[in-house]
Amino acid sequence: MADQNVPPRRPRDDRGWDGHQHHSADGYGDPNTPAPHGYDSHHPYQGGYAAQDDPREQYAGQPAPAPRGPQWVGPEGLGRPALARPAGTGLPTLDDDDESGRKVGRRKAMVALGGTAAVVAGGAALAMTPQFRGLFGDEAAAGDATGSTVTDGTAARPSGQQPSTVRTYTEQNESYMGSRAGEALKKNAPSGGRTFSGPAAAAAATQVTVKTVLAKDPILHLARRATFGVTPAVVADIKREGIDAWIRAQLDPDKLEPSKAELKLAELPTQKLSVQQLRDQRDKLNEQDAHPEREMVDATIARQIWSKRQLFEVMVDFWNDFLHVAADFDGGEVYRNSFDQDVVRKHALGSYPEMLVAANRHPALLIYLNQKDSRKDAINENLARENLELYSVGVDGGYKEPDVRQAAMLQTGRGVQDGKYVFRPEQHYVGKVKILGFTHANNSADPKKAEAAIDAYITYIATHPSTAKYVAQSLATRFVSDTPPKSLVDRLAKTYTTNKGMIKPVLMTLFCSSEFWAAVGQKVRRPMEYLAATYRTLGVSPEASPKHNNGDSKRTPYARGLRQIQDKLRELGQSPMGHPTPDGYPDVYVAWTSAGTMVNGWNEAGEILAGYRTTFTYTAPEKLVAKAPATAGAYVDALSLRLVGQKLTTREKNLILGVAGVPATAKVDATFNGAITAVARAILASPQHHLR
Repeated sequence: MADQNVPPRRPRDDRGWDGHQHHSADGYGDPNTPAPHGYDSHHPYQGGYAAQDDPREQYAGQPAPAPRGPQWVGPEGLGRPALARPAGTGLPTLDDDDESGRKVGRRKAMVALGGTAAVVAGGAALAMTPQFRGLFGDEAAAGDATGSTVTDGTAARPSGQQPSTVRTYTEQNESYMGSRAGEALKKNAPSGGRTFSGPAAAAAATQVTVKTVLAKDPILHLARRATFGVTPAVVADIKREGIDAWIRAQLDPDKLEPSKAELKLAELPTQKLSVQQLRDQRDKLNEQDAHPEREMVDATIARQIWSKRQLFEVMVDFWNDFLHVAADFDGGEVYRNSFDQDVVRKHALGSYPEMLVAANRHPALLIYLNQKDSRKDAINENLARENLELYSVGVDGGYKEPDVRQAAMLQTGRGVQDGKYVFRPEQHYVGKVKILGFTHANNSADPKKAEAAIDAYITYIATHPSTAKYVAQSLATRFVSDTPPKSLVDRLAKTYTTNKGMIKPVLMTLFCSSEFWAAVGQKVRRPMEYLAATYRTLGVSPEASPKHNNGDSKRTPYARGLRQIQDKLRELGQSPMGHPTPDGYPDVYVAWTSAGTMVNGWNEAGEILAGYRTTFTYTAPEKLVAKAPATAGAYVDALSLRLVGQKLTTREKNLILGVAGVPATAKVDATFNGAITAVARAILASPQHHLR
């Protein structure tokens, strides 16, 4: 039996790899400025993520840990110098209070407005967290310990690991939701439900009963959840085509024409190069300061903002968290773009079992998790463990430590040579294996037979009932709420199993479910989603502004602009494929409750509105509304409809008028008497823009 040949169990501290980071401050200050928080130039993965303890362990009766992203660091973030702008112009930052506090009203108004976003339909307000209270010098910070206890952080858990090494994509979401704020959010989540004949029928028959500031409009709800941000064009498309037809078109992205911005991706030269070309041209690219893995992230950002294939891009982002391979790792500059194209994008709306099989044959994953170094006489467990813990059944999916070790033995022989996947039969363990109910004789080192055995195992765990539940839970968390109803998760898992891991049927079940349509306002945008939605709603164009002066001959204005967005996202703590370890970013609100990140996002919205970054073309804020009303109150209503698709509440409207310093009845011109940028930014700080 394979059990008799299992090598001694090594602690995860032996599972070292060392990734590298590339950081240029392109467009965001001095290139010599240190990398943003969370992006060390040499991020050690040594010790199996020892630096990243389980949030539940930290939350067990202790103060909440520091949130993701930067804390309050001022309007430009992390001490970066402000961008040059004409004297006497620009929007005051939120950090402009003098010592006597005479201007604190603006900050309080903005925080009161944006803090409401934390009230996911009446849950725990972000304004009550220590981070937000710390923005004011006149109020004491209150503690925010959790109200739940750790129930499974023991040696008896299925994997036999210590809780500090348990951090699956789904489980870390659940860990954060164990906080006091998470418990409050759970009380407002929709419960129960049923499946209808089609999405439109489900939308028409579902009554939204949760408390929310969002308009209970199914078209807006669909646009918020199935795209990176509502635009007038998306709303018009859904109204013209109908909900069912629009979803069907989004599920068939190859038939949707590429956008102008996607065609301009040809301006990112490394994205056209094959793995072999990237290897051959490595020195030349280094001399040109070109980083293919960063250009891949730039391209991803462009697609999130401008692609017409929005649901596809949402699913690409989902899989990049679920089957996560960081962009910045030692080898990412050569292999990560191929992994994006040949694994994630190829299968994002197809078969997850096929995606996982392809991933396990791809050099990026084999290098990222050290599988290339695993051989029968020196077995590395990294990939075998993550295949079970992160990429399929989940840590509570029923596997035990011997399963991990036998899977690691079965997967020996796979490696990378000359930039390509190879199978080395002399390094493959031969012998019977039994893993989580999967049994195989594995009695041949013949490449075809040995690889077929490995693929059969990968397919087995990808179609396992625990994987069905794991994928269903993760999709429901992404599209429905931070605490998705069990009724929906069970139906999605059943569809996944019935269709052998095909994703489109699962998504159709989701969109045909009343739980999806009942969950208006139950998700908060993460930093990356907030910024993408801001670019989208403001109608930013990928062409350079006539005012742009391209002082960088190495990059086009478009390429420089995308890199500037990427650098800003890194400041905010979330960028595509930016998570350094294989668990991916959490997808629940309470993991992102950073006041500094939120304020930094608001200030970035102000930069976009003012059009300071001339690498793109911006709609002047006074032209966002075609025919500006003559009074301040009516103008706020019109601008709110344009930016967030609905009018604000009376309280929020009054807060925004307070930011401008005028009453609702005041006469204003198209520039809101010079305050239009401040007013528009305040609307983009509202919960209506933070919620999706």
